[in-house]
Amino acid sequence: MKKLLVILGPTGVGKTNLSISVAEHLKCPIISSDSRQIYKDLTIGTDAPTAEQLKKATHYFIGTLSVNDYFSASEFEDQTIKLLSQLHEKHDCVIMSGGSMMYIDAVCKGIDEVPDIDPVLREQLMDLYQKEGIDPIRMQLKMRDPVFYNQVDLKNPKRIIHALEVCIMTGKPYSSFRTNTVKKRPFDIVKIGLTRPREELYQRINVRVDQMIDNGLIEEARKLYPQKHLNSLNTVGYKELFQYFDGNWSLEFAIDKIKQHSRNYARKQLSWFNSDKEIHWIDLSDEHVNAKEDIINRINI
Repeated sequence: MKKLLVILGPTGVGKTNLSISVAEHLKCPIISSDSRQIYKDLTIGTDAPTAEQLKKATHYFIGTLSVNDYFSASEFEDQTIKLLSQLHEKHDCVIMSGGSMMYIDAVCKGIDEVPDIDPVLREQLMDLYQKEGIDPIRMQLKMRDPVFYNQVDLKNPKRIIHALEVCIMTGKPYSSFRTNTVKKRPFDIVKIGLTRPREELYQRINVRVDQMIDNGLIEEARKLYPQKHLNSLNTVGYKELFQYFDGNWSLEFAIDKIKQHSRNYARKQLSWFNSDKEIHWIDLSDEHVNAKEDIINRINI
C-alpha cells in the first residue's frame, strides 16, 4: 500500500532539513503541514524553506496564498487528500512535514463534516471582528454553543468565528457536528516525531528568532502592518512587532516576547503530539541515532 510519511515536531526542532534529506533519498515530494508557511508574504517570520531548499525537493502548500485568503484545516484536508491521490500514482511514499497540529490531524484522522459557509455571512462576521474585536463574536458563540465555548481557545479568532458561522447557518450548536470519528485513508500513515531536550530546543528557538531579525523580519512585518487585523497575521513574530509599531512595546521587549511565545507554542505542540501513541520519536540530540536512516528503515520501502 502507498504510504504517507508524517514528519512532525515542535517549532525549531529541525524538521525542514531532515525532511528534505529524506525526500532526496526517496525522490518524493513534500507536503507542508504548516498553517502559516502557506502564506507567501510570511517567509521570514515563519522560517519558510529557502529558494535553495525548495530546489532540492518539490514542495506543496508553501507560499501559495495571500494573507487576505481564508484557509482552514478542513480545506487543507480536502486539498491534501486529493493531492495525495495524484502524487501516489507516481510515488510509493509522500512526505508531509510540519508542526500545525490541526492540519496534521485533519489529514491523518479527518475533520467532521460541517456545512459549507455562506460567503456573505463569513464577510459579515469578519467585518464585525475587524471593527469591534473578538468579544462580540465570543458572546454570540457563548449563547449559541456554551459547550464549545468552554472547549475552544478563546484567543483564537479563526476557530471562534468558524464555530459561530456553523451555529448561525444551521441553527444547531457547532459542538453537535464534532463526532471525532477517525476516517479511513487509502494509504498507510507512518508518523515520526522529532524532539530535543527542552533547554536545547529553547536555545535553538531563541537563536532562530535572532536570525529572523537579522534576516529582515522587522521590515517584513512593517510591510504587513496595515493589514494587522487579518487572522493570518495573528501569528507569533508579527503580532509582537505590531505592538512595537503601535508604540506599546520597545523593540527589545517585542523580540523577547517573540522568543517567549515561540517557546510556549513549542510546549503546546509537544503536549498535543505526546497524546498520539502512533508517533515514533527520534531525539535529534542523540549522537548515536542516524535519524535519516531510522526513518527510511521504518517506512520499509
